Amino acid sequence: MTSRLDRVTRERLATIQGLRERGIDPYPHSYNVTHTAVAAHELLKAEGERSRRVSVAGRVVAKRKMGKLAFLDLRDGTGKLQASLRKDLLGEDAFAVIRDIDVGDFAGVEGELFVTRTGETTVEVASVTILAKSLRPLPEKWHGLVDVETRYRQRYLDLISNEDVRKTFALRSRIITSTRRFLEGEGYVEVETPVLQSKAGGALARPFVTHHNALDEELYLRIALELSLKKLIVGGIDRVYEMGRVFRNEGISVRHNPEFTLMECYCAYADYEDMMVLTENLFAAVAKEVLGTTEVEFRGHTVQLAPPWRRVPLRDAVIEASGIDFEDYLDAEALHERMLQEGLHIEGTPNRGRLIDELISATVEPRLVQPTFLLDYPSEMSPFPKRKRGNDRLVERFEAFICGLEFANAFTELNDPVDQLERLESQLRNRVGSEDVQVADDDFIEAMEYGMPPTGGLGIGIDRLVMLLTNQDSIRDVILFPQLRGKRDA
Repeated sequence: MTSRLDRVTRERLATIQGLRERGIDPYPHSYNVTHTAVAAHELLKAEGERSRRVSVAGRVVAKRKMGKLAFLDLRDGTGKLQASLRKDLLGEDAFAVIRDIDVGDFAGVEGELFVTRTGETTVEVASVTILAKSLRPLPEKWHGLVDVETRYRQRYLDLISNEDVRKTFALRSRIITSTRRFLEGEGYVEVETPVLQSKAGGALARPFVTHHNALDEELYLRIALELSLKKLIVGGIDRVYEMGRVFRNEGISVRHNPEFTLMECYCAYADYEDMMVLTENLFAAVAKEVLGTTEVEFRGHTVQLAPPWRRVPLRDAVIEASGIDFEDYLDAEALHERMLQEGLHIEGTPNRGRLIDELISATVEPRLVQPTFLLDYPSEMSPFPKRKRGNDRLVERFEAFICGLEFANAFTELNDPVDQLERLESQLRNRVGSEDVQVADDDFIEAMEYGMPPTGGLGIGIDRLVMLLTNQDSIRDVILFPQLRGKRDA
């Protein structure tokens, strides 16, 4: 049985053939556009009831024909504009082209602007050009496409159909630009570092592995930006940052995508206190620039991003949320037993660092609505920060949370190469039953041996920052092409 799609495609192929037989190219090389839709609206406002001749182009999103009069709604990247086609003005042959234009096609129109009796800015078309025939019809009920699978897998249809989605991704671009502007204003230099790496380091995560044929070597897609940027601190770039994609071969959820955009920055002669100030100032400045306010709505809460943010020692937060003081349990077995008493069960034989991480996720994070820095983590959880001044069992690290979601992670960076190597090796020895990778990178240790100044480091998940400022609950709604399971053949 012939499907509607097959029938429509055949009809449009026949239309294309008919156009070509009449000497009309349905896919011309270019078109001279003088004004965008928004610019055309502004021009008419400036010039009055009629304007000089303009040329605009866009996708046909609506078509209405009433005898010797027809209307097209054209939408470009800036907005929508109506075009009026009159048979007496165009002539019979030119007006006949209207029957060959379908919703979904691209078209260009030229003519003067005027305001209709209903107040709509309209082009009085003196000439019309088909710029690209669409072979496939837009989905049924394409105004507000809601099928989630189609929206994510065919994002172009989502963008055609949903104005809010287009606004979200336009805002994402502005957020990234504003973040760069803020960091550059603070004296940070943007760099690019390799995505393909001989060792997976800088975070505790499972990497993607690939093979380089010419070198005949296994390589890894980077799981963090950290180690390369610290080498640049060693090299004398005192304030450095990178905004790039990182890859982690882990689960997919509304919070996680296997590839995501991470910003990491490092500042010589700074510590994690300086990074806290940088973080709260960055969030507030970007929100103010792109939204005009530091007060945002997210996950059903009104969030105030203006500094200062709340600062809470991690130990205190865990005690308050769970009743467990992890400082009273210095080995994994005792801590695990205490967690079981509170109904917190973890499969396998996790080490103490993972147990504390689970305590944070299960009991503390859901309570953190307003922006909060959790400070001073157990050393088992983090091999890269300096030890806490006054307590060697902790390190100077913070994570920033808003509405139960982590947005930033920062350290007073360890710059003692001997201590660094010992801690990385200790973490490797204590990694029980985990496929996560955190290697002792010899090249990084060698760089540190040349001397690295005291340094503060910060990482911010850009996708989550976009989620916050666009009030999206799923990371898939702020990534144009989120990872999905491959299509299965029927």
